[in-house]
Amino acid sequence: MIGPAPAFAILVLGFLPALASAAGEREKAKLDALREQRAALERQMREKEAARAAAVGELRETEQAIAASARKLRALGEERAAVRAELAAHERELKRLEAQTAARQAQLAALLRHQFRPHEADALAMLLAGGDPNEAARDRYYLAQLARAKAELIGQLREDADETRRVAGIVRQRSAKLAELARHEEAERATLRQRQQERQAVLAKLSSQIQAQRRTLETLRQDEKRLASVIAALAKKKSAPARPGPASPKARSDTPAASPPPLRAEPDGAGGAFARLRGHLPWPVKGSVAARFGTRRDEGQLLWKGLFIRAPEGADVRAVADGVVVFADWLRGYGNLLIIDHDDGFLSIYGNNQTLLAKTGQKVTAGRPVATVGSSGGLPESGLYFELRHRGQAFDPGKWLAAP
Repeated sequence: MIGPAPAFAILVLGFLPALASAAGEREKAKLDALREQRAALERQMREKEAARAAAVGELRETEQAIAASARKLRALGEERAAVRAELAAHERELKRLEAQTAARQAQLAALLRHQFRPHEADALAMLLAGGDPNEAARDRYYLAQLARAKAELIGQLREDADETRRVAGIVRQRSAKLAELARHEEAERATLRQRQQERQAVLAKLSSQIQAQRRTLETLRQDEKRLASVIAALAKKKSAPARPGPASPKARSDTPAASPPPLRAEPDGAGGAFARLRGHLPWPVKGSVAARFGTRRDEGQLLWKGLFIRAPEGADVRAVADGVVVFADWLRGYGNLLIIDHDDGFLSIYGNNQTLLAKTGQKVTAGRPVATVGSSGGLPESGLYFELRHRGQAFDPGKWLAAP
């Protein structure tokens, strides 16, 4: 006879396969649930990434539209200034003609008064009186000269009147043109304000994402890699033999790139005309330096590779030296970006602009406006991000700029 304990053991052994099977089913169900949860999370991440990419694309389009409006507004302002100067010149000419006409009218009045004085007799009366013929001849000559001078003055007054009417017509035309330009400028300002409101709406949509991204170390690294990719492509293009192709490399916002080179306070083996300008380069924009080369960014791990100069939106950004524009386009993380090649391996980089005034392939001189200050690329404040590079490596621009 089997005791209670062995019987229980036999019973447990009999149920073990069933228990194991049930436990396996539960674990499998848990695993399936985890897999389903992970798949759902991956789908959500893909959807969020797609929405973020679409929003970034919308931001790029909006900022490029703002740049186009600002560029057009600047051109209208320059044309308006030229027309205003032309109008002022014509108004000065009109005043000169009026003064000249007044002087000639006074001169003619004096001649008429002299000719028709009551006490002076005419030539016929003198002849009939039997006076000296020579004196009479002299009087006739003087009277003829007086009449000729009078006729010339009358002719000049007619010419002055015609010229005055012509210049007055030009003044009216230039005034009308000035008023028309003012209307166009106001319309363009309204368009610019609308674009800026659209940008604010996009930024509001992206605000949490942008703030999170700007605090994300990996995102900042990717932004730096994109810039390094552009610079590497420019260096490769310059060293390669010339062949037909696009004027500048187009940097895709999602293009991966090699890691950017390490920071160096001074370039190695620098020489040439640009190197001789060390300590004398003009500042690219007037403003206050908010971040310096080599200091830690707000995120605490990455370092600034250039200067961030706070400046009012729309202020001129000027080239620091003669060179050729080799890149002028929107780049994620840097907004409207412009790069100038100064030869001997030197590049100057101007980021986060509102609009770009120079085009790829264009030669520029030191001090020439090449862009205007903005906050493109998702910056919360307006300013210029400025870098200097030698053979692709960033170095401290503060040591090369002139003392403020």
